[in-house]
Parts: sequence; structure tokens; C-alpha cells
Amino acid sequence: MEVIRATTEDQLQDAYAIRKKVFVEEQHVPLEIEIDDHENDSSHFVLYDENKPVGAGRFRILNGKGKVERICILPSYRGKGAGLKVMKKIEEFASDLYIKELVLNAQTSAIPFYTKQGYEVVSEEFFDAGIPHRTMKKTLKHTSPLDS
Repeated sequence: MEVIRATTEDQLQDAYAIRKKVFVEEQHVPLEIEIDDHENDSSHFVLYDENKPVGAGRFRILNGKGKVERICILPSYRGKGAGLKVMKKIEEFASDLYIKELVLNAQTSAIPFYTKQGYEVVSEEFFDAGIPHRTMKKTLKHTSPLDS
């Protein structure tokens, strides 16, 4: 399995297709909430198993921090390291941009997944699209040329 940053329209459509399967079909998030106004100012990532898209994620910069969003994996690939691959690729991308802190809004059921990767809960529970979430953050360890 390999995670790539979507750079073509076909790759972007693959990311949307996975998001629609997981969030819209499986979790019943309305399509108009899932595909939002931030698509064009985000970097999109797709996890492929050979040529088949099986996972996706989105990243954007918000208030100087990296915002990790829309992490999703097809059900048959969960629990097999697929989500970790997507997260690592996004974290590498953020680090290359010298982003020092990442934030995400985790569905409460996914908090253990993110905790294992060094994220910590920093908010009370809130609802997004009818699903309970909590905000989490992680400080990235890297050195910028500006730190010298």
C-alpha cells in the first residue's frame, strides 16, 4: 500500500470517492457537509492498494497550524495499519512545510487511534455532523533552517 498526495483530477476524485463511501454512505454525513468550501485550499492524500483507492485524508494550514481532516479507510482495510500510513504521510508533508503543530477533530471512537500516534485531547466533546468529536493536537519534532 502506498499513500500519494493527489496531484491529478483522477486522484482527487479517488479521495472524494473514499470519503463518500465512509462518511456519507457508512456514517450518514450529508454530502453537502462532507464536500465543503475547504477542498480547494487543502492538500489531499489517497492510500492505494495497487491501483485501488482504499483510504484518504486532507490537510490544510489554519492559523499557522496544520489541520488534519477527513481521515478515512474502507472497512476491510481498518486495523491493518492503513490509517497509520495516511497519517504518517500527512505528518511528513506538514514537517516538510515546517509546521510545528497539528490539530484534528477526532470522532470519539477514533481517539485511541490518534493517541497511539502522539496526539492529545485538548477539548471537551462536541458534535459535528451529529457525531461526537474532540479536538486533539500534536507537536511535530523537526528543525527548520530558521531555527539555526
